[in-house]
Amino acid sequence: MKIRDAINQIEKSIVNPTAGLPEEVFYFVSRITPLINVDLLIKNSQGETLLTWRADNYGPPGWHIPGGIIRYKETMKERITAVAKNELNVEVKYAPLPLAINEIILERKDRGHFISLLYGCQLVTPLDEKQHCLNVDSPKNNEWLWHKGCPKNIIPVHDEIYGKYL
Repeated sequence: MKIRDAINQIEKSIVNPTAGLPEEVFYFVSRITPLINVDLLIKNSQGETLLTWRADNYGPPGWHIPGGIIRYKETMKERITAVAKNELNVEVKYAPLPLAINEIILERKDRGHFISLLYGCQLVTPLDEKQHCLNVDSPKNNEWLWHKGCPKNIIPVHDEIYGKYL
């Protein structure tokens, strides 16, 4: 099979790239190019940072700053809005420029290279109390909790690049 034929087959499997890619295509793309993501640094009036629990196939479980990968032809504003809605069920306002830009290169085949943009955000709507972590010793995926400082069980890459912001 020629490369052009293979590319045509892959393109046929993509219904709407702005809505996301089929999983196999996404992982292939992540093996050949860096991914760009936005992360939302949300602080409260006590200086605590809002983190969510992540337990998925991408790394060890832990607390992380909410974030997401920008889709094809999606603006950073649209991704920030989508992350706030999808991960926290809230609306946020944010600074127009990122607080930090980091390059992350991980020793893994899939999702191994990122350019991460950290945006300072403020809540516009209240947090969904159904997602509030009530048992800090046993958090569930996508639960949120305010943190003073950097928790011991934060995902390692967020400790490396964002620890100083927590």
